[in-house]
Amino acid sequence: MTKPSQPKSELLSLMNVGKATLKDLQLLGINKIDQLKNQTPDQLYENLQQITGIKHDPCVWDVFAAIIHEAKTGEKLPWWHWSKIRKTKL
Repeated sequence: MTKPSQPKSELLSLMNVGKATLKDLQLLGINKIDQLKNQTPDQLYENLQQITGIKHDPCVWDVFAAIIHEAKTGEKLPWWHWSKIRKTKL
């Protein structure tokens, strides 16, 4: 018996969203690109760690920054572009 296919999430159209990030966003209650526009990477990263009870790789912050930026501006930048920005915050 085959599983019924799930409708494809619009979040997968963002450059830096794959299966793992999609799962994280769903855990955070985010299912639409518009929901990202009022978020910050800090908020999402902290909330994800609270929900899962584990410390996530800091690169997850970078991915969140990239997808929020793309949701707000339409500009597609690789997640690692945000690594140097995150590191200046520490």
